[in-house]
Amino acid sequence: MKQTPYLFLLPCILILAFTSLYPICYSIYYSFFNWRWGDEKDFIGLSNYFVLLTDKEFWIIIKNTFVFAFFACLFEIIIGVLLAIYIDRIKFGSTIIRTLLLIPLMVSGISVTMLFKVILDNMFGIIPYFLSFVGIKSNFFGSYDAAMPTIIGLDVWWQTSFVFIIILAGLKSIPNEPIEAAKMDGATEWDITRYIRLPMIRSLLFLVLIFRSIDTLKVFDIIWGTTGGGPGLATEALQTYAYRVAYSFLEMSKSMTIMVMFSIVLIILTMIYSKFNKDI
Repeated sequence: MKQTPYLFLLPCILILAFTSLYPICYSIYYSFFNWRWGDEKDFIGLSNYFVLLTDKEFWIIIKNTFVFAFFACLFEIIIGVLLAIYIDRIKFGSTIIRTLLLIPLMVSGISVTMLFKVILDNMFGIIPYFLSFVGIKSNFFGSYDAAMPTIIGLDVWWQTSFVFIIILAGLKSIPNEPIEAAKMDGATEWDITRYIRLPMIRSLLFLVLIFRSIDTLKVFDIIWGTTGGGPGLATEALQTYAYRVAYSFLEMSKSMTIMVMFSIVLIILTMIYSKFNKDI
């Protein structure tokens, strides 16, 4: 009878092993080969790793990935928390506001990219049209300096709702007694938020940080759908680079090496997050 729960879990474990563990092992194995699509596979040991680690473009792409992840997470968490705190305090119209704020989260990544490509188009976009009245020439996705901030803004618009709804749920679960007691002692709303609300949901904030960090580090769709990694390497991220190497240059083993290294980075970050989470 003690084995019965494990028997129920067995189908799920087998499916996860096939869909997750097998591709990981497959990628690790072929990262030690020189394999172009259609050619023979030649064992070359750690050469793929040495080539990547000494490639200047690879380090630029790593920098792009972490810059995107850092600023996207930063703005999403700040804006999401502020919105949640504000919506939690209002009574009239909060349901309508919550519904409107959740709309971006219901849209797929590719749909978001198509929407913003139209809105920010140099010839037909509404935002460049209004900017032209004040003498500002805009090239949001085509400029080397503007492309990355534009994509960060796109992701913030798209994913802030995720942070908002999680934090709002946490705020709704806070008991009223400590808040009412603080008000009776003369505490301001800022004091209540700083010393009661935020400390009581800090584990939830940390969980949101983990989810958003991992999600932004593996960004693909909004970059591929807008700039394709360009102009130049301005917005190239690890996921788009691995895809391009595999399906444009047909260097399958190099692409797998990139993803193995990326997976190692994610594992290290998850371990660091877990260590900090225990201390919270």
